[in-house]
Amino acid sequence: MRTSPALVAGAATICLVAAASALAWRHDSPLVPRDGGTAEQGSAWPFLVVLAAAFCAYLAGLLLVRRTPAPVRAALAVAVVVQLVPLAAPLLLSTDAWTYWGYGWIASEGGGNPYVDPPSAFPESPAAPYLGAAWRDTTTVYGPVFTGLSEPVAEAAGSSSDAVAWLFKGIAAAAMLGACVAAAAVATRKALAVAFVGWNPVLAIHAAGGGHNDALVGGLAALAVALALRRRHELAGVVWVVAVLVKWVPLVFLALSWLAARARSRSVGWRGALGAGVVLCGLATWLYGVDWLRAAGPLAASAARETSYALPSRLEQLGVPHGAALSLAAAGFAVGLAWLAREATRGRPRLGLAACLVLVTTPYLAVWYLAWAVPLAGADDERAARLVALALTAYLLPQTIPL
Repeated sequence: MRTSPALVAGAATICLVAAASALAWRHDSPLVPRDGGTAEQGSAWPFLVVLAAAFCAYLAGLLLVRRTPAPVRAALAVAVVVQLVPLAAPLLLSTDAWTYWGYGWIASEGGGNPYVDPPSAFPESPAAPYLGAAWRDTTTVYGPVFTGLSEPVAEAAGSSSDAVAWLFKGIAAAAMLGACVAAAAVATRKALAVAFVGWNPVLAIHAAGGGHNDALVGGLAALAVALALRRRHELAGVVWVVAVLVKWVPLVFLALSWLAARARSRSVGWRGALGAGVVLCGLATWLYGVDWLRAAGPLAASAARETSYALPSRLEQLGVPHGAALSLAAAGFAVGLAWLAREATRGRPRLGLAACLVLVTTPYLAVWYLAWAVPLAGADDERAARLVALALTAYLLPQTIPL
């Protein structure tokens, strides 16, 4: 039987992701974070070249799947391997997983409250030497669902930085595969949706490789979309609330999805959302007091900082004053969101474009935020959203790679 050319491209993506992951095992690899951040010694150019080649193979695979659809099960098998291969690497390119560990340890073992006490107040924590330097004096910015999840992970890992890294990496990998299945469940061209989400090598490197909780946000958002389209509205409402209580960003997507549901005279799932909100917020208050509501404070402070890849920073590099650059980005977000809200009132939530809008306009842009945009663009089954998501993936691919 003739092998599908698309599956050959998928196999090439697997091999290149494996090669990129293997580079992290070199002695003193600059890909492995240490000393509170990514090590700068050495050269990561080989990693960049291999990852870029994997992205090209991925694009070729998408074109081939679009022309001649591969069997869905075969496409899913490729996705599973692509997303799981980086589990064989050490933690890649970010200390975030160890920072989650630090916050989880404070609540589970340290006798503190991560919404009140910064990690620097617990020098005895096994996470202390590994925490990201920028977060040592900052209380957690994450929602109580993720903080609650971090507690048993910290307990299970004990004092092992490797164990905690692989636990968070495993959660992120599982979330990306869940997002892949959810996108395929609602897409017209299922094999293409599987390949679009599951074959993406940049997502694999930062999910199963970096263990970022943004994969969990993307997976939950895609699941909520799939449940709503299958008329499981109340359960979709529950999932949306869980996603929001991991990280606040899905509030934008939830609002647009509810506007679209009302425009179509469909249930918005408010009973499920309300019930989940009452239960989860009650548990959060029991565990962390009302202080968990303060997470928005450090989150806003974090968002106010700029990364070099963000639009405001790029505008400043062109000579635009700092305040004007931020104002332009904020105006772009407001105008874009108003247009998307109008589209939603016509029954089109366009969540893929909404996620891309957040990425384009945020002052604090990180490559792992693609885990929101790519699954939602895949689930939307909209060509414009997918093209923007691919462009953002190509643009952000080099970010965090120490060159």
